[in-house]
Amino acid sequence: MKRREFITLLAGLAAAWPLAARAQQRKTALIGVLSGRSPDESAQLMAAFHAGLGETGYFEDRNLTIEQRWAEGREDRLLELAAELVNRGVAAIAAVGGANSALAAKRATSTIPIVFSSGADPVKLGLVASLNRPGGNVTGVAQFGLIAKRLELMHELVPTGVGIAFLSNPHYPNADDRSREAQKAGRALGREVVILNASNEREIDVAFANLAQRKRSALLVDNVALFNNRRLQIVALATRYAVPACYELRDSVVAGGLLSYGANLADGYRQIGIYTGRILNGEKPADLPVMQPTTFALVINLKTANALGLTIPPTLLARADEVIE
Repeated sequence: MKRREFITLLAGLAAAWPLAARAQQRKTALIGVLSGRSPDESAQLMAAFHAGLGETGYFEDRNLTIEQRWAEGREDRLLELAAELVNRGVAAIAAVGGANSALAAKRATSTIPIVFSSGADPVKLGLVASLNRPGGNVTGVAQFGLIAKRLELMHELVPTGVGIAFLSNPHYPNADDRSREAQKAGRALGREVVILNASNEREIDVAFANLAQRKRSALLVDNVALFNNRRLQIVALATRYAVPACYELRDSVVAGGLLSYGANLADGYRQIGIYTGRILNGEKPADLPVMQPTTFALVINLKTANALGLTIPPTLLARADEVIE
């Protein structure tokens, strides 16, 4: 090769190198995860989220970088953490671990796509215009409308006795609506439902002391981030006061709770991963309908039932998807 041709070749390679580097950078997407939970308790859920991303062709450390922000139960920090993700210039935000994460993300940006998980009606919360046509920059997975069903299960388990208590976080979005839903479902069953409010760790202790004074025959724990984060405390208190309690998430039953009924949370996170990947591939949140679960699981802890002196009705036991012994 002649000297002049060699120099020309080197110059061409030198010019092409930054272009190749920039092309490689363009292939790497940056997204954010915003959660009211802690990373330790969300490990399995995040694995499902990664699986959903993988189904759309995105893999961390290959063509995807993920900035994670965890409130670890301090939901007052969510807006600050959401602003950090916006300032990082993420291409999308997966707002998980409760509706407050989604609301904080929406307050922080009206342009960056947001994919949420919520245990409350996202239309009533103002997250989306409708389930089928969300509009704007927000879509996700909503699991709501299960309070009446869980109350029916507790009525079947404890058919007699005084009323049932509903543990609510008054600072949770749509808390009043959820409390009214519980009371309406109670009236339909001929059972009074008393609302017990708690918005922090200390107030949870107070709520259970109040529960003992009122001598309620059963307890329904609302599916909100605070109570999910404090599930060990709540399960321990339910054991101490010997009150049958129903939860929405299986995690609480594994921790010693009596009964749970709800959707597969891990599958919801997988769907969030899929939607996030589809948005990175060019689809718009406004065109992606809010997903709702179609299958639900009933989990019963027989050891806890025995400790409470409860006999699980055979009809209820037969319907259980999982029995922990």
